[in-house]
Amino acid sequence: MNKNIIWMFVCSFFLLTSCKTKEKTSELNYMQNAEQIATEASLKSAVSTIQKGDQLLIIVTAKNMEVVKPFNQNYYNTQGVTSPSSQNVEKPYIVDSEGEIDFPVLGKLSTTGKTLEEFKGELNGRISQYVKNPTVTVRLANFKVTVLGEVARPGQYTIPEGQTTLLNVLGLAGDLTMYGKRDDVLVVRNVNGEVTKARINILDANFFSSPYFNLKQNDVIYVSATEVKEKTARLDPNTGTYIAIASMVLGLAGIFITIFKK
Repeated sequence: MNKNIIWMFVCSFFLLTSCKTKEKTSELNYMQNAEQIATEASLKSAVSTIQKGDQLLIIVTAKNMEVVKPFNQNYYNTQGVTSPSSQNVEKPYIVDSEGEIDFPVLGKLSTTGKTLEEFKGELNGRISQYVKNPTVTVRLANFKVTVLGEVARPGQYTIPEGQTTLLNVLGLAGDLTMYGKRDDVLVVRNVNGEVTKARINILDANFFSSPYFNLKQNDVIYVSATEVKEKTARLDPNTGTYIAIASMVLGLAGIFITIFKK
């Protein structure tokens, strides 16, 4: 009978800890599917809608540049040829608190709920009423990138300058945690629906010449976890408590057994 009591407590302890281990193992799926998670985030970002405060760079061109002059903010004329000026490229339209921009000739235009492609199509249609076969270019000056995985502050970051590097963005995210793989940083890029991926070793100076050193709009950076983190994740943080409780219970069981013997 004494052995049966002890065996019962031991079995209960292992059942309790094994359940917790299963829960922890399921959490590791997030780490194991790094490429899938980063790719899905990239595809989602690529079709995200225009937000309040976004800075839109809009250029309208046509065969006869003089005709589209009123639809652009700043132009200069050199020897009779009118072209977009460098000032125009640097002066974005800022989406106001109502989700609108004030566009030349067309007036207030709503961007709410529209992607860049949808808004470009709308602009092209509106301008086509005045100009034959216009070409409209719309892009974000303050583009966004997403950082996931083993960084201090994962999330989506807006870059007001319109350009940044991998190291700068990792800095914005609070740098890698002690568990982040510095030789295996995944960058997922979506350009016109084509997804490309690269794994970067930021400990190797050669990565400065990589096409992924300078980030592009909607890039997703995923920092994988080291094996140490994975092993730690498999351990239940309450294991010590369970052991202490089991020891106490077994101790009490021993006392009761001694009393029953007497």
